Amino acid sequence: MEKENFWNNFLNVLSSKLNNISFNTWFKDAEIISLDNHNLVICAANKYKKDYINNYYENIIKDVLKEISDDEFDFEVICKDDIKEEEVIIEEPVIDIPKFKDNNSNLNPNYTFDNFVVGNSNRLAQTVGLSVAEQPGKLYNPLFIYGKSGLGKTHLMHAIGNFVKENLNKTVLYVTSERFITDFTQINRKDDNNLDLIAHFKEKYRSVDVLIIDDIQFLGGANKTQDEFFNTFNELYSLNKQIIISSDRSPDDLKVLEERLRTRFTWGLTVNIMPPDYELRLKIVKNKIAGHEVSKLIAPEVLEYIANNCENDVRHLEGAINRLYAVTAMYSPKEINLEFAKDALKDYIGSSVYITNNIQKIQKAVAEYYDLTVESLKSKKRTAIINHARQVAIYLCKMTTEETLDKIGLEFNRDHATVIHACDKIGESFKKDEELREEINKIKDKIMN
Repeated sequence: MEKENFWNNFLNVLSSKLNNISFNTWFKDAEIISLDNHNLVICAANKYKKDYINNYYENIIKDVLKEISDDEFDFEVICKDDIKEEEVIIEEPVIDIPKFKDNNSNLNPNYTFDNFVVGNSNRLAQTVGLSVAEQPGKLYNPLFIYGKSGLGKTHLMHAIGNFVKENLNKTVLYVTSERFITDFTQINRKDDNNLDLIAHFKEKYRSVDVLIIDDIQFLGGANKTQDEFFNTFNELYSLNKQIIISSDRSPDDLKVLEERLRTRFTWGLTVNIMPPDYELRLKIVKNKIAGHEVSKLIAPEVLEYIANNCENDVRHLEGAINRLYAVTAMYSPKEINLEFAKDALKDYIGSSVYITNNIQKIQKAVAEYYDLTVESLKSKKRTAIINHARQVAIYLCKMTTEETLDKIGLEFNRDHATVIHACDKIGESFKKDEELREEINKIKDKIMN
């Protein structure tokens, strides 16, 4: 226990020299790896934290080590990725494929349905995923989830797996396609252990109740591996075992895979996770900062700023939040206002402020002009005034922003055809109706101010 006592003492002294935000940001999730011959190895949670600690906390760490030991200590800060690399680079090749055990599901317990933030872009996928989790192998088999990287596919698959394990007492295995390729490569070794390896491989992949394969597109080019996955798929499917697959594109677009595989992927249900709209992005931002020590310091307009300017994926949002945390830990401001956030994030999302004519600002201006709510513009209500205001808002979005028709439609819960119809109708009326032109010009002035 000497190592643990040393580490606890180190953290106690270090925390007394730093403010709470700095300590919690950089050191709270750090771990001690080894303590040997006056050499301390610390493991940071990620590479960013490792680099930051090495760059800015070297002297403080040395001072603390000297204070608690009365001796000179060397130290090294690594990260978990470094440990993984060391584990890969070994003298003897790993040829064992362990038998599947339920505690080897490879599921991340932090990914659940409870913290999967739902919006228009992912609601169908979440609903279907929960249905599969409640009745694996019965409703949608296989379940094929596709979408760009960073939209929550992996989170959703882990959520399904965790739900099944916790509530149904069934065995679940989550692997990436790279892991499947690696395991299959091992069984092709021509040595005395080959038969055992084959047996272990089949037990690992074919004895589970739910098999989850992430990023299936990376099987492209690995023809023998595709053959094996084809056989594994058929075996599980024939036994009514649930198969869940993710990819960055739809089955029809997976030309890198054999047609017989692509055909089987469509036997169940295919769902698409789209980029999050503004409301979902804002919900995600609020969810990510909830409970964090600095959350009370963050002004509401900062959250809106991040949601407005990080449109691509959830990871971009998370990156912005983490960057804001890091800068906050460095400067310890009394308030995180919009000016502070813009400066902190200028290298991450650019120095631009809100897009002058963004969709959310247009929706708000139109709703206020017609004495309505933004929610009513996005609702299914079709009263004369709501329908007119909605069409005006859609028209202004098309004329004053560079957003696509699909993006505009998503922000109004409308399809592509409805957006075109609204733009055509208001556009034609604008040419003839002086009263409408006056309405739109007043709204434009409101947007620009």
